[in-house]
Amino acid sequence: MSPIRVASQLAEPINAEVVRRVIAATGEGAVELVTLPRGVPAEWPRDADVFVAAPFRRAGGDLPAQPPGWPFNLRWVQLVSVGIDFYPGWLFEGPVVTAAKRTSATALAEFSLAAIFAAAKRFPDIWVSRAADWQPSPLGLVEGATLGIVGFGGIGQALAPKALALGMTVLATRRGTGDLGVPGVERVDDVAALFARADHVVLAAPATAETHHLVNARVLAAAKPGLHLVNVARGALIDDQALLAALAEGRVSLATLDVTHPEPLPDGHPYYSHPRVRLSPHTSVFTPDTHANLAAQLAHNLIRFRRGEPLQDVVDLSRGY
Repeated sequence: MSPIRVASQLAEPINAEVVRRVIAATGEGAVELVTLPRGVPAEWPRDADVFVAAPFRRAGGDLPAQPPGWPFNLRWVQLVSVGIDFYPGWLFEGPVVTAAKRTSATALAEFSLAAIFAAAKRFPDIWVSRAADWQPSPLGLVEGATLGIVGFGGIGQALAPKALALGMTVLATRRGTGDLGVPGVERVDDVAALFARADHVVLAAPATAETHHLVNARVLAAAKPGLHLVNVARGALIDDQALLAALAEGRVSLATLDVTHPEPLPDGHPYYSHPRVRLSPHTSVFTPDTHANLAAQLAHNLIRFRRGEPLQDVVDLSRGY
């Protein structure tokens, strides 16, 4: 059997781990892998069987036009991200496309919990650097607080058990019907109702036409006073002007934003200097765990591909993820 030819925009160490895992399972010569730079390829992988694609969209830039001859000889496209919104539509008009579902769930769940603890304990505001500041401040508790999770996929399912173990009440919204699958989590069908009850809300839903500006003036008007909002999903879920108004009114006491729309935000955007916005540069997924999970997922699907078995984590365009 001839080797699978893979052109990958993952980092070289991750690609090396993919090759190691595939060889361990199937033997030498099972895969030929070439590392491509990230971004729009200068030379498209016309001779590859598999293209492992990193996000193409960058701040202020348009998505690339469909290259002549697409999809070349490709038989499968693997995305290195969970979301599909940073890729052009034509990428999905060819062979099967799979996404990196659940690979960053633990990293994002831990980041969300860190944000919740930081809000409750008022980090870094309570740090002192001189004797005159040596005054105790009242702090909050995580135990007994209510967490709302918007979107109950891999991130929410990783976060909920951790929050329950800390003694939090956990509410969640999820598209469709059926059991949430995590005992102790209460399903709430209306996002505004979830905001009305939660002390902390974590956004963990994909960016789709349905979720665009899901957090808007109506939803924020229903929020429990003093709400802490955490976004580790996509910036497009939030209407920025509505959030800034809710912060000004005190309806939202703090916004921890690891994602924005666009990324990066332009210089001078109010989030950069707002005293109650904690902004980070979409960095919550950059952990060794995420990289190891990416390698394991890609290797697992490459082995299935070589054996002619159905691929896992196939993108469903009708759902938007």
